[in-house]
Amino acid sequence: MLSSIIPFTPEIATEVSKYCTGVSEDQSAAQKEVWDWTCSQFQDAHKMSSPLQGATMKFLAEHQRAKRSNALAWYESTVATQAEIITLELDPKMIAASRRTFDKHGLNDRVTLIEGPAQESIEKLSGQFDIIFVDANKDGYEGYVKTALDNKLLSPTGFIMCDNVFARGMTISPDANPYLADGPRAYWTECGKALRKLNTFLKNDPRVDVVLLPVYDGVSLIKWKTTEYLKLVESIMASQVESIMASQVESRLRGREKEEKYANLLYISKGREVYKLTYMRVK
Repeated sequence: MLSSIIPFTPEIATEVSKYCTGVSEDQSAAQKEVWDWTCSQFQDAHKMSSPLQGATMKFLAEHQRAKRSNALAWYESTVATQAEIITLELDPKMIAASRRTFDKHGLNDRVTLIEGPAQESIEKLSGQFDIIFVDANKDGYEGYVKTALDNKLLSPTGFIMCDNVFARGMTISPDANPYLADGPRAYWTECGKALRKLNTFLKNDPRVDVVLLPVYDGVSLIKWKTTEYLKLVESIMASQVESIMASQVESRLRGREKEEKYANLLYISKGREVYKLTYMRVK
């Protein structure tokens, strides 16, 4: 089959979704509780990621062995991993719901919620993240991703996942989805315009590789190109070497007689994509 999508009718697509959910990993009791509660409390709960998409995110996070994740907008399934999570949220009702969940399930020791506009918050972040999940206002996606890349917030082997990149089909064309109701059509049409800009930006950015998957409402996966990965690793290793070298030399010199003229030198040896520390003793 040359096409990437099987053209299901809405009815068949619903059945396929149910089948895939049924044969995939089940939600935990806590996840199901949060899912059901959110659906009952929020009129726009239809914007929430499906249980199957949540299972996909959990699968990727566990496979990645993520130690640090960033979620732009609160995302329930990321807490199923044991990673440190920083989540950004603006809406007061969502903030209250998130804190309620963190308190109830004992997650405050590894989940940090930063309140305020996402662009302002992400610009203040430091360190690196193995997974960055973007699911917020669509007209901000390009700025969020660009800031994450410019500020090197994405770890060398990490990835960014952008949700709703299809914007219910409006990213492809304003006429792409005849099943979309008139009420939300104007909103998603504007989202589609913003996400087309994001896709153009990513396609032309020489630092990253990107694949847009025709799943859910369109999911983009973004990672560093190998050349950028090597630059990041080299920078990290050089920083570590500088720190280690200073402490090692000082320690060795303190413990030996001065006349030995002892020094401990470290350097980085690069071979394709492998970096290692090499220790040399000079007398």
